[in-house]
Amino acid sequence: MSYLRAGQARYGKLAPVRPAAGGRGAIRPDGSAPRQRGLRERALAKDSPLRHVDWVLLAAVLALALMGTLLVWSATQPGLAQAGANPRTYLEKQLLNVGIGLVLMVVVSVIDYRLLRAYAPLVYGAACLGLLAVLSPLGATVNGAHSWIALPGGFQIEPSEYAKIGMILMVAMILGELRDRAPRPGLNDALLALVCGAVPVGLVVLQPDLGVVILMLLMLIGMIALSGIRLRWLAGLGVGAALAGLAAWSMHLLKPYQVQRLTSFFNPSADPRGTGYSAAQAKISIGSGGMFGQGLFHGQLVAGNFVPEQHTDFIFSVAGEELGFVGAIAIIGLLAIVLLRALRIATRADDTFGLLVASGIAIWFGIQSFINIGMTMGITPVTGLPLPFVSYGGSAMFADMIAVGVLLAVHRRHRVFD
Repeated sequence: MSYLRAGQARYGKLAPVRPAAGGRGAIRPDGSAPRQRGLRERALAKDSPLRHVDWVLLAAVLALALMGTLLVWSATQPGLAQAGANPRTYLEKQLLNVGIGLVLMVVVSVIDYRLLRAYAPLVYGAACLGLLAVLSPLGATVNGAHSWIALPGGFQIEPSEYAKIGMILMVAMILGELRDRAPRPGLNDALLALVCGAVPVGLVVLQPDLGVVILMLLMLIGMIALSGIRLRWLAGLGVGAALAGLAAWSMHLLKPYQVQRLTSFFNPSADPRGTGYSAAQAKISIGSGGMFGQGLFHGQLVAGNFVPEQHTDFIFSVAGEELGFVGAIAIIGLLAIVLLRALRIATRADDTFGLLVASGIAIWFGIQSFINIGMTMGITPVTGLPLPFVSYGGSAMFADMIAVGVLLAVHRRHRVFD
């Protein structure tokens, strides 16, 4: 203390040390303590992570998942009640699927999407290994397609759903890395992307799952087209795809049930009680709903289970009967919002990789939604593709939510707000 008093006597009273201006706990010029930012102010601050979330996209996805869960419950409750089982079995399973899917979405959304580019080969390799496992004794056949892996406890996994994500990331990585400052991908890049896309497509062909094959081919061609490839190469790619389709048809590579589905599509009256039954009943179910529907849990055709797989592939027919034209348009509108937000994220991406990833996901959701809704209305063949975020299923829901997480990760990187 004597040293302190001596120092004060020689140099004067020491001034209190104040934190640097702008720092936490900084003292104002008038000597008063700063007011702590409230929760609302911190949430709306420019550096807040919440400002980097596409809330419109997230709201549309949550609304679709909620409507889908209610429709799945309505589609499965009568049959389970008649069988003496728990009528909420599928409701509980779908809620679990949505919950796990949301967790996966959040986890992926906080990852820097540039790391996704680095991990793209690993994701792609894991997806291809999953498709190979399906073709092994581990695989199980459901509705004519050997595309499932049976897990303990009655659970199943469909690797082709995750193969879509792996292919999108790998193709975007190849086409997004321009060499020697080239303005657009070269022919070698396009050929390498085709080879990488052909591997999972070929494995899905062996299952076989025609709907997923068509979807993945359209995704691959769409991403190559959006990469800026020269038009003559793109035209050659289209001609090659058409020739491959004709060769598959002429060589009778399609399974008999696939040929029958195509025949029923072009001629619905050919087999109305066989392969054309599902599509015919789905149209009747949608037409019976009228403008406002018969009411949730009050659909007569739904209760009678006249439409096969009405909780999965034909879930839109349940919406048409019970929610009517208004409910069906609401689902289409929400899907359109998801598609438009994905395209918006693609156009605002910081690099070509982000643009191609978001575009690939937009093509995925757009084409799959069109095919699923179209087959219930008779404008596309029955292919077995679920309706994104709405149909029952764990693998499909998880893959869809992971894809939304990737979109949010690309959006989070963008620093401009409007």
